[in-house]
Amino acid sequence: MADVSMDYGMVEKMANVHGTSADVLKMVAKALEIASAILKATAMFGMVGNLALARYLDNIKPKVEKLSATNAELKQDLIGAVKSLRDGDYSGSQRFV
Repeated sequence: MADVSMDYGMVEKMANVHGTSADVLKMVAKALEIASAILKATAMFGMVGNLALARYLDNIKPKVEKLSATNAELKQDLIGAVKSLRDGDYSGSQRFV
């Protein structure tokens, strides 16, 4: 079995960065939703270009949400790996060997 070692503090910082990224991306997705709603509302008043822009933002939003979910999952994976290695449970830490 390979020796597994890590700098717990650094990995925990990485987990926190991924958590922060997930939160920021959630806010970006919400802002895209609001911007899209505003553009759709103004499209009713003859600004047809706004409808095209709203559809463009609607295509971006799911990708941002998926990236947010991926960052949240990475945070949990990193925290789990630190806890597993620190507590002596090597099954969780094996994901990163």
